[in-house]
Amino acid sequence: MNFLQTVLAFAFCLGSLVTIHELGHYLVARWCGVKVLRFSVGMGKVVWSRRFGPDQTEWAISALPLGGYVKMLDAREGELTGLPEADLQREFTRQNVWKRIAIVAAGPLANFLIAILLYAGLFMHGVEEPSSKISVQADAKAWQAGLRNNDVVVAVNEQPVRVWSELRWQFMQSAIDRHAARVAVERPGQGHVNLTLPAELLAGLNLEGDVPGQLGIGVARPPPVVLQVIAGGAAERAGLLAGDLLIAVDGVAVGDSPAFIDRIRAAPGKAVLVTLQRAGQPVTVSVVPEAAQAKSGKGTVTVGKINAEIANRPDMIKVASSPVAAVGKAVGRVWETCTMTLKMIGKMVTGEVSLKNVTGPITIADYAGQTARMGMEYYLSFIAFISISLGVMNLLPIPVLDGGHLLYYSLEVLTGRSVPERVGEIAQRLGMGLLLTLMLLAVFNDVARLL
Repeated sequence: MNFLQTVLAFAFCLGSLVTIHELGHYLVARWCGVKVLRFSVGMGKVVWSRRFGPDQTEWAISALPLGGYVKMLDAREGELTGLPEADLQREFTRQNVWKRIAIVAAGPLANFLIAILLYAGLFMHGVEEPSSKISVQADAKAWQAGLRNNDVVVAVNEQPVRVWSELRWQFMQSAIDRHAARVAVERPGQGHVNLTLPAELLAGLNLEGDVPGQLGIGVARPPPVVLQVIAGGAAERAGLLAGDLLIAVDGVAVGDSPAFIDRIRAAPGKAVLVTLQRAGQPVTVSVVPEAAQAKSGKGTVTVGKINAEIANRPDMIKVASSPVAAVGKAVGRVWETCTMTLKMIGKMVTGEVSLKNVTGPITIADYAGQTARMGMEYYLSFIAFISISLGVMNLLPIPVLDGGHLLYYSLEVLTGRSVPERVGEIAQRLGMGLLLTLMLLAVFNDVARLL
């Protein structure tokens, strides 16, 4: 069932974004008076098509689902003799350079626009997220910098922070730029505290992974209180009751729910002494966690469980914005994502960031399935992020991509002459080779992650 959901989530995400991208090209081409012969979702052989509109444009679905195209009347792609003069005037290369720039740029711009609309809708609706209250691992990088358990982060680098996703975003920006992260927190009993995570602590972090986690920062979890005891389980046999506050396991203090759960999972079939507080009084009981099978990154492992529900939900906040503020935040998010993506690409080119960060369709499909299972808000946010990435990648100055064509037309604006046809053909071959290399690298990285 999860596999089917992943496939459907990926197909909808990529199919809708490719369609929107190509619609950008199509609509601006029509607006500029260029005749469109075919609008295809997918590449390769056409498997279904119908003709609509005054120009009888062919609307098609093609065999290879990764991509799409708009085919315009273009002298570079075939002989145009015998066509009426009215049609020849609508041929692509006969249009002035500014119209050609507008048509080519419209695809990526459509991706940015849909991302802005999605983010604005999400910001207006509001998404319930974990708050910026944090837990910090002892002796981790964040602990060394002065952060402590139950600190509430209110700003990073002077940017306001209210929820976990904003905190993670700001730390990622600092890690990419390799500059110090200035953190403002509200600390229980002390009030406002300003701290700095030096740039050297952020250097060398895996930017594809959990950046706050590598610093030792996690979402703060509640104290381990028993919410419910399941009949017939190890917790009931040991005498645990709803409302018990769990303090220690085998004499080792557990300050939050994950710490208690980890201790129990690590002791399948072994008796452990659990110290708890009940009605203000300390009590110690012996619990024998039952052995159970659970999936992990290394396959199936044996873990302990006591059949009790332990409070583990972090503080949650739902932040909703006014329409004007939501649009402003959405534009800002799209701009920040674009700049972050370009910085990452630049660092990969210079060797500062590993090429392992290049991801392909398998990883995208995996994340599409995960976010779809998490909820509509997370899935729409993922689609917006992929739409931005699609727009940025298409604007790279690589021949065969939109950015390569925009480079040609920019040179034409500067020199007053179009790029020689022979030069364009050589550049197209080089660009296709580079693009295929990147695709193979992305697929290789995807398979390596799975293995």
